[in-house]
Amino acid sequence: QVQLVESGGGLVQAGGSLRLSCAASGRTFSRYAMGWFRQAPGKERDVVAVINWSGGSTYYADSVKGRFTISRDNAKNTVYLQMNSLKPEDTAVYYCAASPNGLGPIREYEYGSWGQGTQVTVSS
Repeated sequence: QVQLVESGGGLVQAGGSLRLSCAASGRTFSRYAMGWFRQAPGKERDVVAVINWSGGSTYYADSVKGRFTISRDNAKNTVYLQMNSLKPEDTAVYYCAASPNGLGPIREYEYGSWGQGTQVTVSS
């Protein structure tokens, strides 16, 4: 398993941008697919974006396509989520997660390592 620490959350106005980072410990980071999930108050946790082990394949939830970009730097053991054109409905706790299935699954149960979460609040 890997240990994950998210950063970069905060309060932003609608239309603004934020960049989340997730730093991973361990030497095998490059073998893992990485995902960003989010949980809004009173709702289930949902997948936002996923990137495979090499960064060559990505997946985005329909609600964030064209606005969010997931990327990774295997040399720095870090995955990023660039969030542009933020909307109030993007308000949630955002979690970084790692899956040993390097291909990039989108099902939460395939992710065995999770960060503590970072709050993103978008005001209207």
